[in-house]
Amino acid sequence: MIPKFRDYDPDKDKEAAHRIWREVGWLEKNKEHEAALDRFVACGHALVAEVNGETECMVLSAPGKIHYLDEAMPLLAITGVTVSRVARKQGFAGRMTAQAIARGVAEGAAVAGLTMFEQGFYNLLGLGTGGYEHWVSFDPAQLQITGKPRIPFRITKKDCARAHAARLRRLHGHGAVDLLPEAVTQSEMVWTKGGFGLGYADEANDELTHYLWIRDNEEEHGPYDVVWMAYQTPEQFLELLLLVKSLGDQVRMVWMKEPPKIQFQDFLLQPFRYRQLTDRSKYENRIKASAYWQFRICDLQACLEKTHLCGEPVRFNLRLTDPIETFLDVSSPWRGVGGDYVVVLGPESRVEQGTDAALPTLTASVNVFSRLWLGVRPATGLAITDNLSGPPELLSRLERVLRLPEPKFDWDF
Repeated sequence: MIPKFRDYDPDKDKEAAHRIWREVGWLEKNKEHEAALDRFVACGHALVAEVNGETECMVLSAPGKIHYLDEAMPLLAITGVTVSRVARKQGFAGRMTAQAIARGVAEGAAVAGLTMFEQGFYNLLGLGTGGYEHWVSFDPAQLQITGKPRIPFRITKKDCARAHAARLRRLHGHGAVDLLPEAVTQSEMVWTKGGFGLGYADEANDELTHYLWIRDNEEEHGPYDVVWMAYQTPEQFLELLLLVKSLGDQVRMVWMKEPPKIQFQDFLLQPFRYRQLTDRSKYENRIKASAYWQFRICDLQACLEKTHLCGEPVRFNLRLTDPIETFLDVSSPWRGVGGDYVVVLGPESRVEQGTDAALPTLTASVNVFSRLWLGVRPATGLAITDNLSGPPELLSRLERVLRLPEPKFDWDF
C-alpha cells in the first residue's frame, strides 16, 4: 500500500472518519455522537492517510497549555490516532503523528503530549511516560468528611460552554494541561454514557465555580464514574466530596481518579477492611495505579526559559538524541531537538548549542530528558530504568535541583 498523507477534508473524509472510529470502538452509530466527532475533528488539525482511494488512518491534534510550576507554555495535544482494520502495521500512524507534532512546533508548541494505548509505540517519536495516576473505587458512604453540601444544580450537555470555561479556570497543579477548544469538552460530554453533572455557580455572574461530571454506569446503585471534576479552591473540592458522599444513600460505589496533591486514602474509613470485604465483587473497593500519558519537549529553549527552580544552579553538557527525526521527511523544517548543548538548571535556566570541555556531560534521549525536566522521576532513578547516563555527582546534583511536585495532566484526552 502506498499512502497519500494529506489534510482532512470534511466533505470527502467525514464518513470514513466515522467508520474508522467505529472500527476501533470509539464511536457509536448515533447521529449525536457522530456530530460530536465532527466538531472534535474540526477544533484542531487533522491529518489522514488515503490508501487506494479510501481514508484509512487519521491523526487529530488540538492546541493547549501545560503548566510548569507557576509558568505555562503552549502544548500540542494529540487527541486521537486511529487506524482502520485494513491499514494496521503499515507505519502510517507513526509518520502522521510525527508530522502533526512538527506542524504543532511550527505553530509555537513547546511540548507535545498524548495518552497511549500501550507503552513503547510513541517512545519511537521521543515521548516519555508520565507519572502514575491512581484510580480509587469506594463506597461514598465510607468518606470521612463532615458537613452538608449546598443543594447543587444539574449540569447537562447544554451547559458545555460553562463547563469548559470552568475546567480552564480550575485550580492548576504542576504538569496540568488545558485543551483550549470548547468542542473538546462538548464532545466528551456527549460521549459520556448516562452523563450528568452536579455543581455550583457564582451567584453574581452565573459562572460555574466547581462541579462533577459523572458517568452513570447503572442507574440504581452504580457504580458511578467521576469522569472529571473542576474546582478553584480547597473548600470547593471538599464541597464536591460532600456531594459525592450524599449519593451514598443509594449508590454503592464511585470510581474516580485521585486529584492532584491529594492522597485520597486519607478520606476513606477503614480502607483495608472494605477492600477485603468487597474483594472480587461488583462493588470492589480498591486503589489501582497506571502511567498512561506521555509527553515530550519540542522546543528546548522555550521550555528552559520557563524553568525556575530553587537551589544552586547546575551547569552541564547535554548530549541529546531524538528518534522522531527518522519519521520526518527530509524537507521538514523541524527535525526534533537532538544535538549537543550547554544547559543551566536553576532559578534562571537556559540552554545554548555547543559543548564546554570543563563541564560534566549528561547523555539522554529526549524521552527521558523530558521526564527528568517535568519531575516524573529523579535522575538517579531514570539512570537505572531509562536512556540517561552521566557522572554520579551530576545525577545527584540534578536530583537536588529538580525537586518538583508530582506532575499530573489532570485532563484526559
